[in-house]
Amino acid sequence: MTKVANPWSVPVAVEDIPDAGLHLSLEAPAEVRVEVAKLAGLRDLPLLTAEFDLSRKGAGVYVTGRVSARVGQICVVTLEPIENTVEEEVDLQFAPAGAAEPKGARQHAPGEEEPPEPLLEGRLDLGAVATEFLILGIDPYPRKAGAEFAPPKREDGGEHPFAALESLKKSLGGGKS
Repeated sequence: MTKVANPWSVPVAVEDIPDAGLHLSLEAPAEVRVEVAKLAGLRDLPLLTAEFDLSRKGAGVYVTGRVSARVGQICVVTLEPIENTVEEEVDLQFAPAGAAEPKGARQHAPGEEEPPEPLLEGRLDLGAVATEFLILGIDPYPRKAGAEFAPPKREDGGEHPFAALESLKKSLGGGKS
């Protein structure tokens, strides 16, 4: 299986983060939004922005912020195009690759603090973080406001689909009627 490259890359070197911290406001350009929409299985991605506050924590970095987007999807009930808003809070810690626990190394109990994400070559990628949090925030079953699924009504008072099986069961002596 080939790993899909992240279409939005905004690398930040730990050494470029001042002691007082760093605030970044990002907006994905149109060509990046097209690729992120494909990656996320969206019909359209008219807006993708992120606000991040980075602070150094020893050799690591603490990142907080918010990812915001407008996503074009298809209603699972009516199959009509709809647009939804995604707002996801970001709260992550990064540590040098040797200090961070490898992904999947052990299971974490609910409520237990997650291990830090690895810094790769002293960098973290805020575009990848924003893309990941966007994808996590997308409703997998979007519905148009007020749309409800109702099973089709039977027009005739005829037999139900399993009537033949029911009669077979009765003829073999298994039915109680």
